[in-house]
Amino acid sequence: MSIKVIFAIISTIIGISCFIPYIIDIFKGKTKPHSYSWLIWTILQTTGAIAMSSGGAGLGVMSLSIGAILCGFVFIMSLFYGSNNITIFDTICLIGALIAIIIYFFLKDALLSVIVVAITDIIGFLPTFRKSYEEPGTETISTYILSSVSSLLALRALSFFSLTTSLYLISLVITNGLCALIIYTRGKRSI
Repeated sequence: MSIKVIFAIISTIIGISCFIPYIIDIFKGKTKPHSYSWLIWTILQTTGAIAMSSGGAGLGVMSLSIGAILCGFVFIMSLFYGSNNITIFDTICLIGALIAIIIYFFLKDALLSVIVVAITDIIGFLPTFRKSYEEPGTETISTYILSSVSSLLALRALSFFSLTTSLYLISLVITNGLCALIIYTRGKRSI
């Protein structure tokens, strides 16, 4: 078994396991997912996986593909158990992200598509950053930490390393890590 396969498997296992505490916390009423962010992440991870695959990512896209399915599941749960803390800012972010996704479909260029997906992911994170800052107790920090680690390991699993295959994963490492940092620092202040 090659080292890339091992990293792909570990990344996928961590990627799946990062959702378990989050989903459990949703059912306990502790975590309240932001529906706009989870809708955006579902669409983006699906789009990113397709674009990275076409760019030669190989097994490095495995955890992202499974993550897209799990994001879709959390999005559906957010409609029933999610946060009602949705602002005009959040709606603007959702509209901006949807416009960027529409642009993606017209680009027909894998690198430009991945750049749009990475930027859109950052926009999609803004409502959750805001909510995590205001209500850190309504998020599960381990999900963001494990997601960041999973994306970092997925980078090592890439069959072909290029800007096209790596940029979105790099953005996921940064945005998930930043969200975990916000939850941690704000949570300490509220204790």
